[in-house]
Amino acid sequence: MNHKIKTVLLSPWTALITLALVLGIRIADPAFVESVRLRYFDTLISNKAPTQNNIVTANIDEAALDKYGQWPLKRDAYAHIIEDLYNRGAGLVVLNVLMPDADRLGGDAALAAVMQKYPVIIANVPGDKIKNKPRNPGSAVLGPEWVDRIVTYPGIIANIPVIENAAAGIGGTHTLPEVDGVNRRLPLVFGVDDILYPSLSMEVLRVAAGDTTFQIKLNEYGVEKMRIPKFGPIATDNLGRIWIDWSQKSHSYSITQLPADLKGALVLVGPTAAGISNPVPTSIGAVYPNDAQAAVIGTMFNGVSIQRPDYADGLEILTLALLGLLIISLSRWTYVGLGATAVGIIAIVPATHSAFSNWLILGDATAITAGAVLVALHTYGVKFVSEFLQKQQIKRQFGSYVSPVIVERLQKNPDLIKLGGEEKMLTAVMTDMRNFTGLGEKYGSDVEGFTAIMNEYMTAISEPVFANDGCLIKFIGDASLHIHGAPLDDDRHAYRAVKTGLEMIAAVEKFNERLASIGKPPVGMGCGVNTGKILVGNIGSPGKMGYDVLGDPVSVASRLEGQTKGYGVLMIIGPDTYEQVKNDFLCLELDCIAVKGKAIGLNIYTPLHSDAGAMAEYIIASQVHADMIKMYREQKFNTAIELCKELAGEFDGQMDHYYELWILRCEEMKRAKLPKDWDGVYRATSK
Repeated sequence: MNHKIKTVLLSPWTALITLALVLGIRIADPAFVESVRLRYFDTLISNKAPTQNNIVTANIDEAALDKYGQWPLKRDAYAHIIEDLYNRGAGLVVLNVLMPDADRLGGDAALAAVMQKYPVIIANVPGDKIKNKPRNPGSAVLGPEWVDRIVTYPGIIANIPVIENAAAGIGGTHTLPEVDGVNRRLPLVFGVDDILYPSLSMEVLRVAAGDTTFQIKLNEYGVEKMRIPKFGPIATDNLGRIWIDWSQKSHSYSITQLPADLKGALVLVGPTAAGISNPVPTSIGAVYPNDAQAAVIGTMFNGVSIQRPDYADGLEILTLALLGLLIISLSRWTYVGLGATAVGIIAIVPATHSAFSNWLILGDATAITAGAVLVALHTYGVKFVSEFLQKQQIKRQFGSYVSPVIVERLQKNPDLIKLGGEEKMLTAVMTDMRNFTGLGEKYGSDVEGFTAIMNEYMTAISEPVFANDGCLIKFIGDASLHIHGAPLDDDRHAYRAVKTGLEMIAAVEKFNERLASIGKPPVGMGCGVNTGKILVGNIGSPGKMGYDVLGDPVSVASRLEGQTKGYGVLMIIGPDTYEQVKNDFLCLELDCIAVKGKAIGLNIYTPLHSDAGAMAEYIIASQVHADMIKMYREQKFNTAIELCKELAGEFDGQMDHYYELWILRCEEMKRAKLPKDWDGVYRATSK
C-alpha cells in the first residue's frame, strides 16, 4: 500500500492538481490577477508606434496666470483666448473648464457672445447631485430600459445656462479607473436619471462630424452598439468604454506661447498650473486631464479600435488548460517534454504581441505563462524527486555490490539498470573458501573473533571484484557470487571475470599472511567461472527483492567451483569463457566433464598465473600438456602417465597436484572396460 501511495504521489500527473488550482484562480480572476493582466496590456499598448495628430493642448499654466490673473480666470479672459485661437487658425476649440456658477466679475456675457460666434465645446462633470439644468444631449437610445447596465451617476454638475446654451457641444469629463486605480479605458457615455450623456471626447467627435445626435443600442449586458451617423460605428466594451491609445500624440503649448498658425488643429484648453489641476494616473504615468482627453480624441479620430473580445477570457483559460495537459503528458519523455514546455511557454508572449500588432487585440500572456510554469515546476519537480529517490535507492541497493564508480554512473543514468529482469550475456564467478571448518575450530567459542576474521576474508576477496567493475551479488556463508557485464554493459566481461578470479586467489594468499601472524591455519579458495545467457535484475517478491541472477550458467559456475578440489587447481573456467579469454591468458585444458545434473560434457580449463620471464617455458610445457590430454582421450593411458610425470614441476608447480590426480585417473581408466568409441567425457557423481 505504501508503495502504491508513493507511486501515485511521485507521478507527474499529480500536476493536474496544480493545473486545476491555476485554472480556478484564473476563472475567479481576483484583483491581483486582473492587475497583472492590465499591466501586461500596458506594455502592448505603450509599445505601439506613435501617431502625430493635428491636436493641440493649450495649457493654462503658471505663465497664463501671470498674464490673466488669479484662478479661476475671468470669463472674458476665456473669450479672449477662444477668439485668439480661432484667429490663429484653430479648427475647433474645446474649453475643458467647468463653469457651474456665474462669473463674479461679470464676464459671462462676453464669453457667451464669443461662443455664439465660434464653435466651442465645453465640459460638465457627473457627480452626486444635479446642479444647473444640463442641456438635452440629443441621443438616440435603443433599449433604454438597460441604461442601468452602463456607468451611471446620481447627478451631474452642468454649466450656467447662458454658457450651456451657447456651446456647440457639451461632454462629460469623467473617468473609470481600473482595479489598480489606473485609467486605461474611458467611458464614452454615462447615465443620469435614465438619460444618456456623451463624454467630452464623444461630443468632440459628434461636433466635428456635424451630427446632431449620437446613437446607442443597449441590451441586458450593456452597450451592444454605438455610432455617430456621419462618422460610423465605435467599438466599445459593454460599459461603453474604449481603450486609450497612448501612441496618439498631440502638440502642447502654453496659451501665452501659441504658434502663429494652428493649421486647423483641434485645440483643447485646460488648466495645468500647479495646485489647480491634478494629473491623473494612467498606464504611461501621471498626465494632465487635457493630455488624456487629447489621446482619447486621437484614438477616436483615427478609428483605433483596441479590443479585448468577450471570448478572450475563455480562450486564454482553454489555452492554459491545453498547455498544462501537454506539459504533463509529454513529461514521460523528459527532453521532449522540456523542449515542448519551453516552446509553448515562450511562444505565448510573441503570439499576444502579434495579435495586438496585426489586429489590435489584447491577449493576456501572464496567466498562461505563469500557470504553465507552475504546472511545469510541479511536473518536473515530481520527476526530479522521483529520480532522486530512485538514485538513492540505487545507491543503497548497489553501494555494497559494486564499486563507487559504477554506483555514481547508475545514479547519473538509472536507465542503465532495468527494473525487473532481462536476459544478458554475462560471466558468473562462484568462489568457496577452503579449510573453513579448520579455521572455525581454531577460534572455538570466540564467535566475535571468528566473525571479524571472516569479514576480513570477505573484504579481501571483494576488493578485486570492485576494482574490475564486477557486481557482487551475494555472500553465501563462506562462498561468494559475483558477475561481470551487469548492471553496466561490458564487452570484456569474460576477461574481467578471469582476471578478477586470479586476483582474488592472490588476495587469499596475502590474507594467509595475516592468519599466520595471529597463529591461525591458512585457508584457500576455489573459483568457478562460466559465461552464458543469464537472467539478471530485481528478482524477488513485492515485499522483498534484490538484484540477483538466475540461469543455468550460474549453476554451472557453481559446479565448476566444486570440481576445483577434484582436479587439484584453484580455478576452473567453462568453454564459453575460454573461447573469449584464450588469447589473454594461458589456459590449460583439464578434462571434458559432465558436471552433476548434466548429460553433455563440457571442456573445462584452468588459467595460470605467469610472469613474462616464464611465459616461453609455459608455452612449451603447454604443448606437452595438450599431447597428454590427447593420449588420454585416445585411451593411451600409459603414455599419458609418462607425460604427466614429465610435466611435474612445470608451470612453477601450479599443476603438480593435478598431474598427481590425473595419474590416478589414468590408472582407473586402465582398469575400466571402456568402449572403443568412448567419448572421453568424465561424468561427475558429486557437485
